[in-house]
Amino acid sequence: MGRSLTAGSLLDESLDALEAGDAERALDLAIEGSRLAGRGDDLELSARLAFAEGQARLALGDSPAALLRIRTALEAFPDDLDVRVEEASALHELSRFEEAADRLTRILEEYPEDAGARWLLGLCLERLGRAAEAERQLERARHLAPDDFPPPVTLSPDAFEAVVEEALAELPEPVRAWLSNVAVTVEDLPETEELLGSDPPHSPSILGIFRGSPLGQKASMDPWSHFPSSIALFQRNLERMALDREELLAEIRVTLLHEVGHFLGLDEDELRSMGLD
Repeated sequence: MGRSLTAGSLLDESLDALEAGDAERALDLAIEGSRLAGRGDDLELSARLAFAEGQARLALGDSPAALLRIRTALEAFPDDLDVRVEEASALHELSRFEEAADRLTRILEEYPEDAGARWLLGLCLERLGRAAEAERQLERARHLAPDDFPPPVTLSPDAFEAVVEEALAELPEPVRAWLSNVAVTVEDLPETEELLGSDPPHSPSILGIFRGSPLGQKASMDPWSHFPSSIALFQRNLERMALDREELLAEIRVTLLHEVGHFLGLDEDELRSMGLD
């Protein structure tokens, strides 16, 4: 005999799945929990399920829908620190940096020792061109939570480009031939306009991007299709996500292969199945 599922048990399982990094399962559980909770009048439980759904959608890159669900939770829990920070995170993912920075500044007035809010504020200020303030916030976050926010692993521009060149040289000869007319560049951070040019918007933390149409295709509705195809790797984002030099070198290669996969016409599911997500 199968066990009886309740909205509360589904919330617990959704939170466990989020903790384990399985955002897809967390989302399915939260949606089913919300369906069951809708049959009753437990508004607090419904709001907590909305928050779990918002967190899962944010992890999966669906920032617009995530923000809506997080704000549903925020209506029920306007003073909850986690919900407030997650709203700011969704705004950051949508490149709404001024709004996110405003929310985070107010949060830090109440919770000055919250390292996550400080880190996120630093990222927003960086995107707003306030470099000195941004670095102060990022450094403070590192001081408050060194395990969560270690110093970035950095390479000189020449060393970074050398790793990219080595990775390109390791590609099969036919792929290198196809890439002969594709510029591969290293940039500091993605431009906000390019982030907003996708639906949903690209995350400001993206590691790389393919610009153009896949090999053998020209999409007239794609504004990039009228320009030569290119691949950009974003050095600062790559450096921040690595814990050590070896991880950084590996991630540069994986990101390059991911974007080459897009050039070859592979979609995200196909790239994920090849371990290139």
